[in-house]
Amino acid sequence: MAFDVVIRGGRVLDGTGAPAFPADIGLTGDRITAVGRLDGAEAGLEIDAEGRFVAPGFVDCHAHGDALVFDREVQLAALRQGVTTFVLGQDGLSYAPGSAATVDYATRYFAAVNGAHPALRGAVSVGELLDGYDGATALNTAYLLPHGTIRYDVMGPSTAAATPDELARMLGHVERGLAEGAVGLSSGLEYLPGRHASAGELAALCAPLGGLPYVTHMRAYGTNAEVGMAEVREIADRSRAAVHVSHLHGPADVLLPLVEDLIARDVDLTFDTYPYLRGSTILAMVVLPGSVPAAEVDAALDMLASRALDDWWPTLESSWPRITVSHAPGEEWAEGLTMVEAAELKGLAPAEFCRRLLADTRLEAGCVLARPDEGPEGEESVRRILRHPVHTGGSDGIYVGGHPHPRGFGAFARFLGRHVRELGDWTWEQAVGHLAAHPARRFGLADRGLLRPGLAADVIVFDPRTVADRATYAEPRTVATGVDEVFVSGVQVLSGGGLTGATPGRALRSRA
Repeated sequence: MAFDVVIRGGRVLDGTGAPAFPADIGLTGDRITAVGRLDGAEAGLEIDAEGRFVAPGFVDCHAHGDALVFDREVQLAALRQGVTTFVLGQDGLSYAPGSAATVDYATRYFAAVNGAHPALRGAVSVGELLDGYDGATALNTAYLLPHGTIRYDVMGPSTAAATPDELARMLGHVERGLAEGAVGLSSGLEYLPGRHASAGELAALCAPLGGLPYVTHMRAYGTNAEVGMAEVREIADRSRAAVHVSHLHGPADVLLPLVEDLIARDVDLTFDTYPYLRGSTILAMVVLPGSVPAAEVDAALDMLASRALDDWWPTLESSWPRITVSHAPGEEWAEGLTMVEAAELKGLAPAEFCRRLLADTRLEAGCVLARPDEGPEGEESVRRILRHPVHTGGSDGIYVGGHPHPRGFGAFARFLGRHVRELGDWTWEQAVGHLAAHPARRFGLADRGLLRPGLAADVIVFDPRTVADRATYAEPRTVATGVDEVFVSGVQVLSGGGLTGATPGRALRSRA
């Protein structure tokens, strides 16, 4: 027997939930071609996995790498956690499909989340966007059709309900995007223009999905999650679509009964979480009232410059210590400081500093937001939620800015090091199900997520004794440890913990 690669002597976690077993893995081309005893087999490259686990590459169900997946630092951050696939197009906002004006809007409005794509010029289709990822990065990419982008392309920043003609045009975008390989439809119902969509509009756009999921950043989370989950239930009932809830966070006593209620109603439901208590998003979304037209930057800046918000700022007084600046183009000195700390350095009240920061960055500033329930109770909720069998792993990784949330650099390693090895929330076998097999199945990635002959050779080797996150809120760009060898489509992309420079990542298309 001859293989391109043989990984010898490890214990295999194949993604099926079966107990880990000793076996060698043979790779030929971009496929797994053998799992078992391969004594005497020849290979161009041999990896000694003694004392380590061999597993399928992890699928990050919620990653904001739409532009930065080309960045070597981001690739290294993901691979050092065992992540080999990013699901992009999250929260209803990304670059395709749309006209040049739509691409410009999505880039500008979500600049603190996705950043600017290095190659897009003018209008872009889903197929063209996916073509640009194929073979250009060390990571695989899958893409969700972003509802907000589609709505903007058809309706601009309108707050009105869609007319039948507008809805038909949006539906055309969905059908074409699925035909070009999108793996679902995403919504961002706290962002613009998605927040103006009704459940009826969303249900209509879910109709062509078939078995692919409707992925939603809901209208409400935390203690108000019942509002968001009720809308999920309505959309699922009206469309019969499978549903995936993004970054389900909040008190477990509130969330888990809502999850069970949807499952009891025969909703095909999954959700993702990240193992941290703090969130991260656009600063303007956190601090500005809904009356500010954040989708129209010049109009919003006019409101900031006027006295129109004088009565609003005092309502945020208790929030300033909880907001840390993560991204502030032109004002990078403020990144990593809380609003209170940055304001003190400028000799300003936090509200005035925030107003100026939004104006100076043209609403592009980003932030990390501490939640009120930080502490043992919040940590226990994280643990209870991630133990639910329909949970899948997602980092919600944002890589923009000098001081991002650490989740993009540590979430998956934290799942393994803290929640498996230290706390026992999952077994190692269950971890691979939550992080590889379940998400691959949810997004229709039929040849990923398992170690089985004939499937794609996305394979990771990790040390269960040392795998751990090292990124912190103080030092968020610190890569994880314990995952040192990674193959994507049979090509080694991580060797001894360092990038090889290979870019075999595939744009993974649905078969719609």
